[in-house]
Amino acid sequence: MTTSKRLSAEFLGTFWLVLGGCGSAVLAAAFPQLGIGFAGVALAFGLTVVTGAYALGHVSGGHFNPAVTLGQAVAGRIGKGEVLPYWIAQVLGGLAAAAVLYAVASGKAGFDAAAGGFASNGYGDHSPGGYSLAAAVVIEVVLTAFFLIVILGATSKKAPAGFAPLAIGLSLTLIHLIGIPVTNTSVNPARSTGVAVFQGGWALAQLWVFWLAPLAGAVVGGLIYRLLFSDAQD
Repeated sequence: MTTSKRLSAEFLGTFWLVLGGCGSAVLAAAFPQLGIGFAGVALAFGLTVVTGAYALGHVSGGHFNPAVTLGQAVAGRIGKGEVLPYWIAQVLGGLAAAAVLYAVASGKAGFDAAAGGFASNGYGDHSPGGYSLAAAVVIEVVLTAFFLIVILGATSKKAPAGFAPLAIGLSLTLIHLIGIPVTNTSVNPARSTGVAVFQGGWALAQLWVFWLAPLAGAVVGGLIYRLLFSDAQD
């Protein structure tokens, strides 16, 4: 695939992930009678990854996440020169999805992205469960590291063919079930950036955590897999 096709796939895949995952939080979860809740939001993120990976994974690898791209580079799966272009495409995809979500949500009377949080990630007073900065960093590093281990293992040439998107989507669902009470779950700087821009206040001030911690976790996960489990086939 050409570079333009791969970057377009990363843009669209990230767009779909943010629109589906954050959209379920901003739109559907606003109506308790629908019974969505945070478990439904977690499932929505998992489903976006499954569907996006099956649709576009064969084009770009289906990263849809700057942390995943960095972890793939650390593990030796992609070249270092691919990291920055992928990041740009992913962040732009996240911003575009957040813009669409903002336009739709603004159609409801009383909507306020700043007051409602707009599915942004946070710690301290802006953590859903009131968790500290230290707790936020730990959970984001650990969850992202294991996410990378699952991704690298599921996409190994020795893994059963055709099941990687399912394993990755289920993993992301579990990650959200664990992380939503702590940080509203990032593990994806592009997802965090898109909604933080439209929240416009505290989310932007805390955004550095949701770049630093997931990227650190990606490096840890990529190194663990490369040192312990990879071989010549990988």
